[in-house]
Amino acid sequence: MTIVSTTEAHISETGSRAPGDAPAALTALEPRVPADQLVAEMVPPPRFDGVRFDTYIPDPAQPSQTEAVQVLAAFAQGLGGAARSGGSGGPKRWFRRVPKQAAPAGPRGVYLDGGYGVGKTHLLASLWHAAPAAPERKAFGTFVELTNLVGALGFQQTVQTLSDHQLLCIDEFELDDPGDTVLVSSLLAKLVENGVALAATSNTLPGKLGEGRFAAADFLREIQGLSAHFRTLRIDGEDYRHRGLPEAPEPYTDEEVTRAAHRIPGASLDAFPALLDHLSRVHPSRYGALVKGVQAVCLTGLGPVPDQSTALRLVVLADRLYDREVPVLASGVPFDELFSEEMLKGGYRKKYFRAISRLTALARDGGGLAGTGG
Repeated sequence: MTIVSTTEAHISETGSRAPGDAPAALTALEPRVPADQLVAEMVPPPRFDGVRFDTYIPDPAQPSQTEAVQVLAAFAQGLGGAARSGGSGGPKRWFRRVPKQAAPAGPRGVYLDGGYGVGKTHLLASLWHAAPAAPERKAFGTFVELTNLVGALGFQQTVQTLSDHQLLCIDEFELDDPGDTVLVSSLLAKLVENGVALAATSNTLPGKLGEGRFAAADFLREIQGLSAHFRTLRIDGEDYRHRGLPEAPEPYTDEEVTRAAHRIPGASLDAFPALLDHLSRVHPSRYGALVKGVQAVCLTGLGPVPDQSTALRLVVLADRLYDREVPVLASGVPFDELFSEEMLKGGYRKKYFRAISRLTALARDGGGLAGTGG
């Protein structure tokens, strides 16, 4: 990865600063991610490195959670990665053509259907870890990351790149962009023809009631001819990030956040309006690189997000911070006041509620970092 910033490179390599150094600013970073690295990094994010089926704790009041673990574990065992052609070669094999294989009989995919915070990503990552194949023959990414891959490699090259995989896991399949949905559905159809197993979760189409809690009908309709290849697993439950936990800490003062940023090794410090402006000039596919190596994100002056385009970029940043378990300390308004009532009632409301949920969890993680000393 090429980073246009010596400060960021220092953070990434050392995770610390020399005494007296000023904290880095995310607004000073301009990450560049080569196309081949996009493929290599299609693995579960750091937050889910250690998750497995046996680390998922089902809610006793929600039997669908226990059932989902059992079904997914059996699905993983049935993939039979060792029998697939291709061995376990290195990076060169991403770009070679593989023999076309007939699609196996029966469902070749699973779809995890449930509200945000019930552990769908945990289960999806557990499936990736449990699949009996080398890491380079399994891919895990969000819908946005998959569309970015198609943009970087082209459609045919992406088909060739992923057709030698045993399993493709897609988190947060976007149902609110018809063009990208058709593109990815066409890609998945080609991959199924080559024997690739699929697993997915999704966001909800705009205008649906109930905060988009369940989306199976939307998902199966949007992927059209692929629906027969998916078995739906409904996962009931409440948002685990708030289950029995205290409310998020109150916002700090600008001075407290600034002092913490100077004290915490590897912290960044930005004014929230400046960061929002910077995000408009960095492609969302690079937000993960933007926060690589950052140990805590400190923000001053949080305020309501001005428009929907800015809000959606903030959602992506929140996802990347949450994936990487980067704590957040902030001054200004609470996180649940970032998005307007109109946004929270609109077609993208599920994304905004997810962002609030994740930022709240990260604020709890950062709660012990502010302190009161200089």
